[in-house]
Amino acid sequence: MSTPKLEHLTNLLTPVVEAQGVSLYDLEFIKEGTARILRLYIDKEPGVDLEDCERVSRAADAVLDEHDPIEQSYYLEVSSPGVERKLSKPEHFMRYTGHKIALRLYGPLDGRRKFTGQLTEYTKETLTLTEEDGTIRHIPVSQIGSCKLMVFD
Repeated sequence: MSTPKLEHLTNLLTPVVEAQGVSLYDLEFIKEGTARILRLYIDKEPGVDLEDCERVSRAADAVLDEHDPIEQSYYLEVSSPGVERKLSKPEHFMRYTGHKIALRLYGPLDGRRKFTGQLTEYTKETLTLTEEDGTIRHIPVSQIGSCKLMVFD
């Protein structure tokens, strides 16, 4: 699904999710096998429970049925992003500055594609990572293939 369509879904669903007392952390529209899945990741302090997921699922399903923004058939899933959550949006990186992360680059940087360390600074262009040995890396955001919060070593 294109970025504008995902942005449209985000704009459509954010107020619905927030009306349920949680925030929309992220969403994705993916293909798994032959099925297409619209997955909403919701979050709140101190954490999301099953009732939150059920409540958001019912509310989101009603709005999606009313607006019908997705042409093909799909399954709606609502879940927590988990403790070792994916970081992909600027607000994710800003929120978790000071935390340990693991990232994988599209291509090698100094002969490596995988890095772990403390996220010490974030701008739209560059992520600054301090590795365990004290090495400071300035990584172009455009080169980050995937990134997640590290809670467990």
